[in-house]
Amino acid sequence: MVEFVKRDGVAVITLSRPERLNAISYEDTVDLLAILGGLKEDLETKVVILTGAGRAFCAGMDIQQDDAGQAGAAAEGAVQRIYRNMVRAGELVLGLREIPQPVVAALHGPVVGMAFSLALACDLRVASPTTKFISPFLKLGFSAGDLGLSWMLPRLIGTARAGEIFYRAQTVGAERALELGLVTEIAEDDLAGAEALAAELMTRSPFGLRHTKELLNLAMDAPGLRAHLAVENRTQTMAFLTEDLKEGMAATMEKREPKFHNR
Repeated sequence: MVEFVKRDGVAVITLSRPERLNAISYEDTVDLLAILGGLKEDLETKVVILTGAGRAFCAGMDIQQDDAGQAGAAAEGAVQRIYRNMVRAGELVLGLREIPQPVVAALHGPVVGMAFSLALACDLRVASPTTKFISPFLKLGFSAGDLGLSWMLPRLIGTARAGEIFYRAQTVGAERALELGLVTEIAEDDLAGAEALAAELMTRSPFGLRHTKELLNLAMDAPGLRAHLAVENRTQTMAFLTEDLKEGMAATMEKREPKFHNR
């Protein structure tokens, strides 16, 4: 089950299967993709929070679910069905990166497997002291190439440290995660911390939020500095023509907080 609430420009997505530590089922994946699809066209929502109910953020993909009853399952073999489900789950990672709103993950308890990938796909991460990033793949017989994890983690903390976590199937607690740069901050109440961070982002220029996320995404695949500079230059030129830039500049000169209107 996935809960979705919008209030005052902030949307909160809650993974809500606490009896299964929020392990993500086929149905959850379908619901999450629908929510992310809606957020792509949502002009009112400026920031998104992703969290989990109960004592865990998420225990990863629910590999114990009986997916043989899925529509069309009888027409394919087990390998084909698993691959189709993996592709669908990967769309969640892409969806979190591709929606225009910055996403803040509120993390607590186990963050396992697929949940590790979802957390890294978020823009910022607030962790409670109970947070544990768990990458058990090599203990189970899998590779660590799971839903973008082997692409994202080296970019965040470097190849050597990512390799150590993967090869040794290490559990990374909140303090070490902060040291490595995996999380933005540690808060006793991760959801309250994420909400405070979201409130801070809500004071920023909507144009700036949207286009900074887009530029950060493009930077990860940019062929070189010259190509990326061209995209940045176009973005800054557009910003010069917005009403919000005039408001931001005036507020700075008047030593007050700006009031942006996405104009």
